[in-house]
Amino acid sequence: MFKNISRSQWIQFGIVAGLYLLWVIWLRNFWWLIGLGIIFDMYITGKVHWTFWKKRNPIDGRQTKVVEWVDAIIFAVIAATFIRMFFIEAYTIPTSSMEKSMMVGDYLFVSKTAYGPKLPNTPVAFPFVHHTMPFTAATKSFSEIIHNPYKRLSGFGKIKNDDVVVFNFPEGDTVATNMQDRSYYELVRSYGRARVNTDKRSFGDIIYRPADKRENYIKRCIAIPGDSLKIENGQVYVNGKPQKEIPGAQFRYLVSIQGNSLNTNAMEKLDITPDDIMGSGSRMEISMTAESYKKLDAMKFVTAKERLTFPKDEHDPNFFPSDSQYSWNLDNFGPIWIPKKGVTIQLNTKNLPLYRRIIDVYEENDLKIKDGAIYINGSAAKEYTFKMDYFWMMGDNRYNSADSRYWGFVPEDHIVGKASFVWLSLDKNKSFLAKIRWNRFFMGVK
Repeated sequence: MFKNISRSQWIQFGIVAGLYLLWVIWLRNFWWLIGLGIIFDMYITGKVHWTFWKKRNPIDGRQTKVVEWVDAIIFAVIAATFIRMFFIEAYTIPTSSMEKSMMVGDYLFVSKTAYGPKLPNTPVAFPFVHHTMPFTAATKSFSEIIHNPYKRLSGFGKIKNDDVVVFNFPEGDTVATNMQDRSYYELVRSYGRARVNTDKRSFGDIIYRPADKRENYIKRCIAIPGDSLKIENGQVYVNGKPQKEIPGAQFRYLVSIQGNSLNTNAMEKLDITPDDIMGSGSRMEISMTAESYKKLDAMKFVTAKERLTFPKDEHDPNFFPSDSQYSWNLDNFGPIWIPKKGVTIQLNTKNLPLYRRIIDVYEENDLKIKDGAIYINGSAAKEYTFKMDYFWMMGDNRYNSADSRYWGFVPEDHIVGKASFVWLSLDKNKSFLAKIRWNRFFMGVK
């Protein structure tokens, strides 16, 4: 039956079938084994003409140029989508929340295999577009005709403390289309739910996005599942121990100088930009690293300097969990325990604000409070067992970062991947070749 099959055909079949089988095992969906039959026919039996759709010139049997181009484009799109979905994805740093560790204008690759690629919840989507069609403000680039539950494939490891992680914004499930740069829940706290939902001129339409189509954020994972976190006078403590020093972490300092402003030369020595400076005149607040702060000692025009922190008793309702029981702020926060899958906690009205969104939204339970008692899915509840792992993310630019201090925990089903390395970096404040930060080419992310 296979007498006319050459050795090279068998070798090609073996290589392709072997790679495909490994992919099916990694996918853990053995329905895809049917593909082995197709591969066998393509390389060995040839019963089906798999390129029947390709029209050929009836004279010489060659494909037309149009078909060749279409064939090449389709292959490129499929291959790029496969790589982007399972292995690596390009990402751009849009804000200064991670400076000086990650710079605005950094182009980096995010490894999907570091923690295992997350299969898309909404696989039917326009290729290479995240959630909105190009040149539109709110036209969806995806369809929810197919909606898959959360599933993550095996990866090379797990998230560790201080990893730089890309994830889907947890509060990005609901979006006001005219104010997409602000959290819907922050808008509700500021303006009231009724106005946000009805004032379309100001806020636009209110839309929902599934987990995989929410905005991508990049932050440092400060605490992992099972950790206890506390911030005291700006110092982060994890499980009672001070967080290791992050070279790129920035803090706020009050600096007094002779004269009315810092000159360009001084700013370059301190590695700061005008965006890092608040206020003007001889006293100004500056965001900078601890290393830059030490350099102030050698500058004779600096007359005084001190680190600024918010006092313990200064409460801001915008900070998680936005409850009067917790008087927390940027520099004084916690203690708070990071939920771990399978762990059961005692549940009461005191700690419910911390875990309410997890129970009600992320883990999709019907949570209600009646006469001071907690009900989950219709039954009185005094404890709760978590179904997923959760993480605490913070930006290295501590005073210019919308992070877990504002919106709480990041569920494991929102994790996209690990920031791997910078392949290009452009300075928006400079022009032409001066824009390129040559020292950041192929720099690993730490």
